[in-house]
Amino acid sequence: MPNLREVKLRIRSVKNISQVTRALQAVSASKVRKAQQAVLRTRAYSTKAWQVLQHIALQPGRASLHPLLAERPTIRNTMVIMISGDRGLAGAYNTNITRFTHQTFADSSHPIQYVAVGRKGRDLLLRQGKNVVAEFSNLPAVPTFGDISAIGRLAVDAFLEEKVDEVYLVYTDFINLLRQVPTKKRLLPLGVEGVERVQEFNDGAKLAAAYVYEPGETEILDEIVPRFTALQVYHAILESQASEHAARMVAMRNATENATELAGVLQLEYNKVRQQTITNEMLDIAGGAEALAQAEKNGGNNG
Repeated sequence: MPNLREVKLRIRSVKNISQVTRALQAVSASKVRKAQQAVLRTRAYSTKAWQVLQHIALQPGRASLHPLLAERPTIRNTMVIMISGDRGLAGAYNTNITRFTHQTFADSSHPIQYVAVGRKGRDLLLRQGKNVVAEFSNLPAVPTFGDISAIGRLAVDAFLEEKVDEVYLVYTDFINLLRQVPTKKRLLPLGVEGVERVQEFNDGAKLAAAYVYEPGETEILDEIVPRFTALQVYHAILESQASEHAARMVAMRNATENATELAGVLQLEYNKVRQQTITNEMLDIAGGAEALAQAEKNGGNNG
């Protein structure tokens, strides 16, 4: 049985940990509210931008409209932009997105290049022996479009220079505080997602109307297609940040509850050890008094 000092030190240690986890929970709760507001502010615009890109991808002669719309006949190289966090203590958030990425592209028959957004994801990818060609970490707590535009530009340039034939975006979609879902989206080349949507637009009665571009098709597409592509990366990062803060808040709340419960168990153990110590001391005193009385009695008899 441990002594009183050991149990007391364990109780103090657990209580100190609970104070740290409670503070991290409060910080994450504040950050997740701000991140959620940022996601909601950009979600409508990002969704509409994606619909515009999808519509452009359905235009007649799409391959000649813009190079980012051109499907490559043979896929020789793929780029995967994986978004994770820079810090831990977020439960299984970073592990889940890395595992999802590994499972999604494990059966690929051609080389895959990884762009890691977040230090934790980079470390996990390198540990798995993946080919990480670029890394972006230490992003601001509230990133602007300019802060992440380099990521979108990297993907666009790699595709235009034919270093890669397709680009995928892997991130964590923020559903609510308790649910975040790893998600994969094909970023380049731009195309229609889902068989049902292809059928809908291929139907003669529902064929998408062709755009008339003013002042010029080339000028407009050269501006909006790369910009809207980078916007999808920006929105994915906002979704991932909100998911990370929510995961950390839940993880720290669970850690605080576990620490409080453990402190209660240790306090009971401390009380038992203390009671046993007091009982032993009383038994020692009683035994000593009995021995002293017996010694005095024996001395009186001898006299």
